Amino acid sequence: MNPDMPVIECRNITHYYGNRLIYENLSFEVQPGKILGLLGKNGTGKTTVINILNGYLKPRSGVCRLFGEEMDRLSPATKGRVGLLLEGHVQHAYFNVRQIERYYSRFFPRWNAGAYFGLIDRLKIAPSQKISTMSCGQRSQVALGLLFAQDPDLLILDDFSMGLDPGYRRLFVEYLREYAAEGGKTVFLTSHIIQDMERLIDDCMILDYGRILLHEPTSRILDRFGRFTFASNAEDFPANPVLWNTARVGSRWETYSFASPEEVREALAANGAEILALNRETLSLEDAFIGLTGKY
Repeated sequence: MNPDMPVIECRNITHYYGNRLIYENLSFEVQPGKILGLLGKNGTGKTTVINILNGYLKPRSGVCRLFGEEMDRLSPATKGRVGLLLEGHVQHAYFNVRQIERYYSRFFPRWNAGAYFGLIDRLKIAPSQKISTMSCGQRSQVALGLLFAQDPDLLILDDFSMGLDPGYRRLFVEYLREYAAEGGKTVFLTSHIIQDMERLIDDCMILDYGRILLHEPTSRILDRFGRFTFASNAEDFPANPVLWNTARVGSRWETYSFASPEEVREALAANGAEILALNRETLSLEDAFIGLTGKY
């Protein structure tokens, strides 16, 4: 594979469920060694992207490629380079921790048992414990450990933090970051726990309904995107490309922007409104997501 070739490449994906448009001309890339987080409200199509990438769904038009191969014609060798987790699912719950590792190891030539048992040891799970007796969070961690042991070059994790308590989530985020960095892995993941994503991802892609709203390095979003609060006698503010989701909150107004305070003030005052006590606040990734997509 050309080292400059994207690990994931989607071009002009248009997809419908019945008559409902999910995406129109969706295009993006993920470069080797990156950890990309896909964010979006419920119903924007995050899991659908993953199903298209893996060839489980065929879009109305467009193409996705993994390691340069088209989604519906992936070779066995390329499939072997992809580790997929769909919402923490674990089969064969009648096995115990040691038995399920032995079973899965027979299917993957690059199997790394140390990666599996390393995570199990950190979680203080006994090797003799049956999967069927575990909590939802423990089962999710076993599934993740089995995924790591496959030693894939690309990990695709759909809602990886489902069912995990805060301690488990923090432990896993640290483990995944370390694992990906040491092995030069590429990671494409979704989660509803955006605080976890902030600690983990290099790049952030936000889906709105039918399109990509933003695809930027996470550091750029956190450094440059802010919430501005201010007072004004205006009844409303017209749409402006510099501003996001301008709304009255109680007795004050708020808006979001990548622009400087001077540029925001100029944009707000474009209709002659008086702008008083303009204040900029730095944001967490979750706050930035709400600022970009709206609260509802």
